[in-house]
Amino acid sequence: MKIGAFDAKSQFSSLLDRAARGEEIVITKHGNAVARLVAVAGTESTAATRAFAELKELRQKSTLGDDVSWKDLRDEGRR
Repeated sequence: MKIGAFDAKSQFSSLLDRAARGEEIVITKHGNAVARLVAVAGTESTAATRAFAELKELRQKSTLGDDVSWKDLRDEGRR
């Protein structure tokens, strides 16, 4: 998320909560990024958790099609 410095100042408490939940907030000044607000503890695991959630969401949206099974794809990959 990107937010201007003035808005960040007025929403700082909310931004801290969002950062604590793993969201990265980029603070801009005159359109240029000047700071990044991220959680201190667990930053790496939060990024991994977020990536896993994105993959899970993508998997739910994706289908193989009516005529393709996962076994067909597995066998094709083994050739």
